[in-house]
Amino acid sequence: MLTGEGKKQALLLADVLDSFPIDRIISSPYTRAYDTITPLANRIAVPVEMHHDLQERVLSQDNLPDWLDKLKLTFDDLDLSYKGGESSLEAIKRGIAVVHEALDSHAKHIVLVSHGNLIALLLKYYDEQIQFEHWQALTNPDVYELVFDDNCQLIRIERIWQ
Repeated sequence: MLTGEGKKQALLLADVLDSFPIDRIISSPYTRAYDTITPLANRIAVPVEMHHDLQERVLSQDNLPDWLDKLKLTFDDLDLSYKGGESSLEAIKRGIAVVHEALDSHAKHIVLVSHGNLIALLLKYYDEQIQFEHWQALTNPDVYELVFDDNCQLIRIERIWQ
């Protein structure tokens, strides 16, 4: 459930994105992700497809008092995982599978809705310079435009949320 501020931000997000010719929206099944993109989906009459591979990454099944330090380590060692959690590489693989499926579809302008850690890891997949500090600098919401050529090769990444 979105807070009052979250609802305002969802409407602002719709204002920012409705100038793009979006023809597909794929979202994490988490309520806050769906609720964030719903105003745009309603406005442009594009259904929201839920995809479990866009859900938030689980760092560990245990409560980690030093979770932030442990998360930072997973940006340096992509194979590092904690009890019951997934490594950065595992999270990247599931997220990139959604990206590739979307790029292989008929859609040309696609919105993927996910969560900060997975988004940062997907950006890292395309740009090795993306690190933990980039994740820390993400805002809620945040929007990056990734432009691909006809061969699904990345041309550019640009942050468009201000």
